[in-house]
Amino acid sequence: PGFNDAWEQRKLGKLVNIVGGGTPDTTNPEYWNGDIDWYSPTEIGTKVYANGSVKKITALGLEKSSAKILPANSTILFTSRAGIGDMAILKKQGATNQGFQSFVVGNGVNVYFLYSMGRQIKDFAIKNASGSTFLEISKNQLAKMNVIIPNEKEQTAIGNFFKQLDAAIASHQRKPVLQKASKI
Repeated sequence: PGFNDAWEQRKLGKLVNIVGGGTPDTTNPEYWNGDIDWYSPTEIGTKVYANGSVKKITALGLEKSSAKILPANSTILFTSRAGIGDMAILKKQGATNQGFQSFVVGNGVNVYFLYSMGRQIKDFAIKNASGSTFLEISKNQLAKMNVIIPNEKEQTAIGNFFKQLDAAIASHQRKPVLQKASKI
């Protein structure tokens, strides 16, 4: 009940803005240790949300590189090489290195719904990646992926369901650690 509308097939590139990252010159100290979160792929994949990066860049570092500020709560960081397909929802605006093709959702797309499609997106990316030194999926290849989605109201309901499910799983995974810690 409540899920009566037909789902539409759309290209991922029509649903989201796919944004690559960049790295400021690592030998220039004026570009580093600033206040802008700057993610590398090794920081993504174990948590649903990205709340702060290990390394930070300065505004000058951002300006002098191809890194771009990505908006909070509407961006899914997506690793595009060396561990293709790891994802996290960006909770505080930030930037990434070139190992990402991140998805900035617009009107009509629920960020958690799209995040919950991560396995499908990852499978597509791995199947369509190319490269001789290491596999990588490009923005143009990702944009071609067919995605089947319901209207925004149904996306939100489904996204909220998965969010609650993920929270319950995370809660149960933490319990043994807390129980062990209380015995010490």
